Amino acid sequence: MTLRLPVLVAALWWGSLTTIGFLVVPLLFAHLPSPALAGGMAARLFAAQTWMSVACCMVLLMISRPKGSVTPYPWARAAIVFIVGGLLLALVSQFGVAPRIVARQDLRLWHTLGTVLYLVQWCCALVVLWRTLPRPEAPAAPTGGTAP
Repeated sequence: MTLRLPVLVAALWWGSLTTIGFLVVPLLFAHLPSPALAGGMAARLFAAQTWMSVACCMVLLMISRPKGSVTPYPWARAAIVFIVGGLLLALVSQFGVAPRIVARQDLRLWHTLGTVLYLVQWCCALVVLWRTLPRPEAPAAPTGGTAP
């Protein structure tokens, strides 16, 4: 369980970012009758995604070290900066960028910045997922037999 839980949480984080950002929101704009309707629904989905990201990051931080230990697990040492970075990016997007988009302030600038922050968060989640995956063990050296 100790080895699998970080992978599952990281996969949930990365997968939810991927699904919302690269599948669901583009489909909203392609199939809903107006961009305003699609934009309102996208804003709700991105807000929900923020809280999913926060929850996943908090769980990853809580399970990053054994109970009673100061030293984090090896996967956590390799991923902690990306976990905290992804968490901060989600919060900045939600509380810094999204209100400006909803208020329709300089939409091109804020949409671009929001997209960049989302992509960087997606990359952080991907790195965390990659770092939580167990390393394949090296193949054992052949034993016995004769050398050619």
